[in-house]
Amino acid sequence: MLRPTGVFVFGAAVLFTASLSPTLINALDNGVGKLPALGYNSTFLVIPPENNFDQRYRIVAAWNAYGCNINEDLVLESAQLMVSLGLQAAGYEYVNIDDCYAEKNRSAGGDIVADSVRFAQGMKNLTDQIHALGFKTGIYSDSGWFTCGGYPGSFQNELRDATTFQDWGFDYLKFDNCAIPFDDIIREGMIGKYTRMADALAQLSKSSGQPPFLFSLCQWGWEQVWLWGSTLGHSWRVTGDIAPDWDSLAYIINFNSFITQATSFYGHNDMDMLQLGNGGLTFDEAKSHFTAWALMKSPLLIGTNLSAITPDILQILTNTEILSINQDPVVGESISPFRWGINPDWTSNSTFPAQYYSGPSENGTVFMLLNTLNETSDMFFNLTESPWIRAGRQYSVRDLWTHTDNGTAVRNLTAANVPPHGVVALLLEDAGDEPAGIFPPCAVWFNCAYENGTAAN
Repeated sequence: MLRPTGVFVFGAAVLFTASLSPTLINALDNGVGKLPALGYNSTFLVIPPENNFDQRYRIVAAWNAYGCNINEDLVLESAQLMVSLGLQAAGYEYVNIDDCYAEKNRSAGGDIVADSVRFAQGMKNLTDQIHALGFKTGIYSDSGWFTCGGYPGSFQNELRDATTFQDWGFDYLKFDNCAIPFDDIIREGMIGKYTRMADALAQLSKSSGQPPFLFSLCQWGWEQVWLWGSTLGHSWRVTGDIAPDWDSLAYIINFNSFITQATSFYGHNDMDMLQLGNGGLTFDEAKSHFTAWALMKSPLLIGTNLSAITPDILQILTNTEILSINQDPVVGESISPFRWGINPDWTSNSTFPAQYYSGPSENGTVFMLLNTLNETSDMFFNLTESPWIRAGRQYSVRDLWTHTDNGTAVRNLTAANVPPHGVVALLLEDAGDEPAGIFPPCAVWFNCAYENGTAAN
């Protein structure tokens, strides 16, 4: 609970100490945000690939998709396109407005005010129309003085702004990390800074009787957010801003591959917006991008111009077999690597992230084979390298991209001719005991022995 050292006054320089309140923790476990968010985002930030900064510390340099050129007609049109293109039917449920929706200054009473030209009919009118289409709606703010686009941030106005967003009809809040107050003003670490809004959202839900917002922490993976993000919100960015190029994707996949344990029901590592449709990716890279984000249980927020989307990109985004793993109602955990990198001892190589992943699901074991090489490759593994596979059993193989049943795998599996930066996604289901008489008597023979101690080979 936020505990003021003085009387709480909106806009006054009141100092707080933060601790996690039972009210807040309970609010996060009430059905909101159990599964990764699926939706559309009106605008977002990316960094050009020529910037040679460590991606965790990249400085915002460019807009992608629409940038600040958003308005109520564009947002509503995007929602309507989500229906007509079949995205809503595939499970996408949020229509989110990012930065640049507000006037540059608050009202005389201290409230955030929607841009009077670009959102002339008011936010409540817009959210009503979007809700009528069957969607939920999301809005954006910042933990600092200003947003990353220079609009009013929510520091020292957390409850006021949360109340405004609820009155406008929003269900989701993305909370950014720009224009941070000086240390002698904020006197908080990252946890305390984000606790301010998390606590305001919990307080608002309790006082209003309305469901809490889905709360998305966008603080770029600083201060090991994957260790504490689930105590405050439903998702948390794990790196700096994404870009529509393979190097950016590889960086994020590699980084996230070491912290997959942080993702489960009600809390998800957020690998940033989907770049499909924004150029810079081959078709196979786009498939790999979507597959990795989906199977690692990241939120999936589309960030492209839907009026210009191509059939191949739409086909990727509406792969319901991949989406069903992301939205698994029984298993909340991410897939994880069982081999890292391409080095001989399977140790990490950040340029070539882990290629072999697996994880449990409601209907079997999921495998992702990611060819991070720059040439076509055959990808081989022993089934029991995955901890979710039982020895001595055979498994039916379902290809989640070709949508075909591909026979039975016994002990090992090879995916042939995986394209450069391409992906194979498989669902393996137990199909009974493996055939008798196979030699050697175990797949990884040097790990096994007969009862008398003789080696199995």
